[in-house]
Amino acid sequence: MRIALGIEYDGAGFHGWQIQQAVRTVQETLELALSRVANHPVRVHCAGRTDTGVHATGQVVHFETDAVRSMRSWLFGTNVNMPHDVSVVWAKEMPGEFHARFSAVGRHYRYVILNRASRSALQRDRMVWCHYPLDERLMHEAGQYLVGTHDFSSYRALGCQAKSPVKTIHRLQVSRQDERVTIDIHANAFLHHMVRNVAGVLMTIGRAEQPSVWAQQVLCYKDRARGGVTARPQGLYLTKVDYPEAFDMPLEEPFPTTLIESQ
Repeated sequence: MRIALGIEYDGAGFHGWQIQQAVRTVQETLELALSRVANHPVRVHCAGRTDTGVHATGQVVHFETDAVRSMRSWLFGTNVNMPHDVSVVWAKEMPGEFHARFSAVGRHYRYVILNRASRSALQRDRMVWCHYPLDERLMHEAGQYLVGTHDFSSYRALGCQAKSPVKTIHRLQVSRQDERVTIDIHANAFLHHMVRNVAGVLMTIGRAEQPSVWAQQVLCYKDRARGGVTARPQGLYLTKVDYPEAFDMPLEEPFPTTLIESQ
């Protein structure tokens, strides 16, 4: 069987998604738990690899198994065998042509900024603190230059291994609720560090250090060296992955919307 899982995790205690030697990763943690439930080694494939410190509330993975278990057993059995900072939120049997990464047609990220004079003791690993006043209206205006299909070379990491820097941003919205500024981005796919680099540019504009058109100018440079500061990872969440309707994926609301806005 090919089974898909919805995963959420607090990235603060992990060195990112992908398995690495001698460090704690989400992939290894999940695979060890699934292997205990399946009673055989399990390898998972994810919709999007996340970096050290980055969180997920809508990560999707798939794996293959010959073990006969109910979806309830995959969900609860896996969670029993995992630490509290990572959890399976749903499980669904999928057709053989489904692939968590290659079947995805869109991904949603949210970047959360605590914009006040003092840092937060409780949210230090879940928001990025900026003590300079930010103008979220300017940030939103600047973000609209990035909507559409563009070469995002200036907004990707120097070590990005993607074959093409051309991606399509469907929606970019910057909003404020009291002391919290959020950047929501929906695109067909993302390059390595793309969201954090976009956030870095928009925060620079929000501090009035550059005009809003600078976001477009950076885009036109096609040169990461001229692309501004990479924002810290703590405020970044993978909130949702889109798939064709034929796969009938569970409809889950992006969790940080309700979690963060209720605090």
